[in-house]
Amino acid sequence: MQICSVCSEHTPKYKCPACKIRYCSLGCYKRHKDTCLPVEQPAPTDPEATDSFNTETWTVEDLLHEEDIVDKAPLQRLKLLGQSKELRDLLCNPHLRQLLRSIDGADSKDDAMKAAMQEPLFVEFSDRCLKIVK
Repeated sequence: MQICSVCSEHTPKYKCPACKIRYCSLGCYKRHKDTCLPVEQPAPTDPEATDSFNTETWTVEDLLHEEDIVDKAPLQRLKLLGQSKELRDLLCNPHLRQLLRSIDGADSKDDAMKAAMQEPLFVEFSDRCLKIVK
């Protein structure tokens, strides 16, 4: 289990967007932001690199907190997503990649997901993902 990088007392719920340290509260964020050293990301030299997916390492815990988990797929099933040729083929579609980027960058993920679910391509992608992890 991780602990807050600022107070070293509580479980972190948030991640600083600039330097990626984990912290537990607004108070810890305010203490941290004065000393924050943003991680510099090198500019892509390959124009195709801007279209590729983020390869930053993450864990399920980075995305969900235990109290938020209602239905969780086992990690082995989630890893099957990365091995699926069907999903890779779908992800070659630039429209689907743009939809996924817009959801990822949206302030309201719920609204972005509702809008994306109106797109047959996204519905097909979602259905294939669910089929793999079930």
